[in-house]
Amino acid sequence: MSIKVDHVVDAKGLACPMPVVKTKKMMDQIEAGQVLLVEATDRGSLADMKGWAKNTGNQYLGSKEDGDVLFHYLRKSDDADTTEVAEFEPVAQNDDVKNKIGEDSVTILDVREPAEYVFSRVPGAVSIPMGDLEDRLGELNKDDEIYVICRTGSRSNMASHTLKEQGFEKVYNVKPGMTEWDGPTEGEA
Repeated sequence: MSIKVDHVVDAKGLACPMPVVKTKKMMDQIEAGQVLLVEATDRGSLADMKGWAKNTGNQYLGSKEDGDVLFHYLRKSDDADTTEVAEFEPVAQNDDVKNKIGEDSVTILDVREPAEYVFSRVPGAVSIPMGDLEDRLGELNKDDEIYVICRTGSRSNMASHTLKEQGFEKVYNVKPGMTEWDGPTEGEA
């Protein structure tokens, strides 16, 4: 069975947050009810598309994979049902997180994909990819301060909203994230 697609976004070769940025730009231009196909090669785009659609009120229909390309299908909801993804507050800067490494009652939560996490991460960071977060909330302590980090602050923004909605009170979105991290790291060489 083929899926009728009204518009296509080519996000192949782009890393987070660009597939979502291009998706948002196209969604702003299409009509409610139309289906958008986003073609991407970034493995993180799977969680990004699901999270973005959920947080904006648009409909994530599903994804298919063919080789290295992910095909994400989204349906634009009626304008009355959609919202902008608000910037999560409070925001912590990278320097704030450097000072929290190793502290008791602090969790540094890395929501990037495993391939991103394995090579370079904040020492002691817990890896729960954005797409797995809701299923793995029980691994986190609601009493801890939780600093949510990703590559640029986009996925961590969505993850921070999810944590807050699930009753986590001491949540901080880390910006600008790993792209500008100059603190200590650990990972496989």
